[in-house]
Amino acid sequence: MEEQSTPTSTHRPKVLLVDDEEPILNSLRRLLRGQPYDVLLATSGAQALELLEQHPVDLVMSDARMPNMDGATLLTHVRQRYPQTTRIMLTGYADPTAIIKAINDGQIDRYISKPWNDEELLLTLRQALEHQHLERERERLERLNRAQNDQLKLLNSTLEKHVAARTAELQQTADMLDLAYEELKHSYVTGTEVFSLLANLRLPPAKQTNRQIIELVRAYCKAHSLDEASSRDLTMAAALYNIGKLSWPDNMMVTPADLLRHTDRDLYRDYPKQSESLLMTLDPMKDAARLILHHQERWDGSGFPDRLKGEAIPLGARLLKLAVDFVELQCGLILERHMNSDEALLYLRQYAGKLYDPDLIEDFIKVCATFLSDVTLADPTVKVLSTRELAAGMILARNLNADNGMLLLNAGKILSGPLVDKLIAFEAMEGGKYKVFVKVPEEVQALLEAQG
Repeated sequence: MEEQSTPTSTHRPKVLLVDDEEPILNSLRRLLRGQPYDVLLATSGAQALELLEQHPVDLVMSDARMPNMDGATLLTHVRQRYPQTTRIMLTGYADPTAIIKAINDGQIDRYISKPWNDEELLLTLRQALEHQHLERERERLERLNRAQNDQLKLLNSTLEKHVAARTAELQQTADMLDLAYEELKHSYVTGTEVFSLLANLRLPPAKQTNRQIIELVRAYCKAHSLDEASSRDLTMAAALYNIGKLSWPDNMMVTPADLLRHTDRDLYRDYPKQSESLLMTLDPMKDAARLILHHQERWDGSGFPDRLKGEAIPLGARLLKLAVDFVELQCGLILERHMNSDEALLYLRQYAGKLYDPDLIEDFIKVCATFLSDVTLADPTVKVLSTRELAAGMILARNLNADNGMLLLNAGKILSGPLVDKLIAFEAMEGGKYKVFVKVPEEVQALLEAQG
């Protein structure tokens, strides 16, 4: 026996009512007339199972006591064959055994006693179907979220390759970034990479720092086994630390901080706060934004914007300052002179306890030595000497450049007495003060010790 209360629709749920007493079914049919779902009727468990094979059913409400196949047995079959179908027991008997069987074997969602209250029965059906709809919607959204995450992972793995292929032409790069950002706008991690690249477009290639700082911070996090959340926040902070500089005029973007004057210096000191303000509206970026806000604080309390001192500065901000200054010193964004990697590390070591956390310096130098092939400072055989400390027989560990960038001597050059004298004279003529990275052979070291 089958009846449908209203025309079917792909969006209307189906309810199957099962009872061996047709008057009961007729009463339920009249009660449910006009409800926003389609109704199927069955007078036995066997007929109900046949209807379930023919129609997708969202909810089954069955009488407990029926000949041949009782309600608990029917609902057990429904659970086994159609686990997504909601199951309700309708019973007119105080039969704990039947109810327990229905709960344990059929895993029913609700049971309703006869005689029922019309309003309560309608409310129970409506709530059961709404719960089922919400559960299905939750599962659909989870599937959609997994699919989107898989797509984002694929896009993220190829993003650097796409960017590298288009950096030759500024407009093509900008178009690609616009498209990438639109596709990845719901992924804040990937979004940091996009913003980082956008910031770099304001700078000439020699002044672009973000990628180097990101990779250096990642290397430090890996070497020290930082937890995932801290590594993620540091990486995002490294990618976007200078986003507050985008409002600067072009000439200020490439001017060393040491040469800024008056209003430009005020603007410079405001950029960490400006960067933080731009990111604080993004809830997942709040911790990274805090690191950005304080990455120009100094260990002795003379930094900005809040003049924090020592361990009051967040650890991630202290590490970020080391990475930023190390890279920017080499790009000429802090001092007018471009330093090489060893000179930059020597500068960091020189200002440990004043600008930088003294407990981080040596670990940072070790990471740089492992990560960068041109760092010699971590080599115990390498010494950093002034020109007047040089001696014949010492070997240059790296190129020696004048303050104006001119190459004076190549790495590997063996120093002689006359050559040392020429370096001292040239240094005096320039008014500079060189730091020379040399290796000292054992015989030269022994001679120096004998002399003095």
